[in-house]
Amino acid sequence: MSAVPVVGRFAPTPSGRLHLGNIACAMLAWVSAKAQGGKCLLRIEDIDLPRCPSRLTQAMLRDIEWLGIPFDGPLLIQSERGAVYEEALGRLRAQGLIYPCFCTRAQLMASAALAPNLGDTQVVYRGTCARLTGAEIEALSRTRKPALRVRVEEREVTVADRVQGNFAENLARDCGDFIVRRSDGLWGYQLAAVVDDALTGVTEVVRGRDILSSTPRQMYLLEKLGAPIPTYAHIPLLMDSQGRRLAKRDGDLCLDSLAKRFTPEAIFGALACAYGLRETPAPVSLEKLAEDFTWDKVKREDVRRPESLTIS
Repeated sequence: MSAVPVVGRFAPTPSGRLHLGNIACAMLAWVSAKAQGGKCLLRIEDIDLPRCPSRLTQAMLRDIEWLGIPFDGPLLIQSERGAVYEEALGRLRAQGLIYPCFCTRAQLMASAALAPNLGDTQVVYRGTCARLTGAEIEALSRTRKPALRVRVEEREVTVADRVQGNFAENLARDCGDFIVRRSDGLWGYQLAAVVDDALTGVTEVVRGRDILSSTPRQMYLLEKLGAPIPTYAHIPLLMDSQGRRLAKRDGDLCLDSLAKRFTPEAIFGALACAYGLRETPAPVSLEKLAEDFTWDKVKREDVRRPESLTIS
């Protein structure tokens, strides 16, 4: 058992019903923490309120209750924590790291041809608004509310991931100054996740491989906020039979469909087998999985949806 108590967390976004990918993440986060004698917290990441109405939060909480995962500590809901994020923003601003950005989405996407692309909707930000004068900021503010960005440094940040190995990113070259508060006033994911991990004492972050590229940015924010950096484990994604990533749009993956045919133990057993924790998909409890869990067992490559959970 480690000298520092292990604190894990499961932090789903309630933009839809709980699905198999979410359940796999919750399972591995809980089992890893418990195998180390620690605890695992539950956090609802609903800062994007237009996409995450309260009815979906309540539906997700009912799904988690049905699964019977005994999370520790009080439930944390991000949409209720604006004052906490405001305080953290103030600390970053005091270090001269925050500035307003008036670039529109169209302007950002138009710059994609001139800068490395981070994905379908992200481009490396080249600091268009980083050197605006006070007068320019005042003039632009008359017609547009700005987003807020944090300044990054020209240096490499490396994640020593338990599943994916080392992942490095030069923040200035590969990412650029990134948004911590949107122009509509909603908090950026990077800031909210980091602040909550720090304030709840999270020492281990388990989440999907698709979030790995966000981790250097979050480590940078943790450093600037004077918070310890947790260990990370970015797990393989669940894929369909054609090798495509499973998504919430795949309705039969949602728990309301699965629960009509399977018990929680059956779901855990199938997922445990798919991820390499068990040789067969026989039903199993989380407590049993925690008895002999190690990260060495977890597959590194993306995994196919368990055939035993197919609904005909």
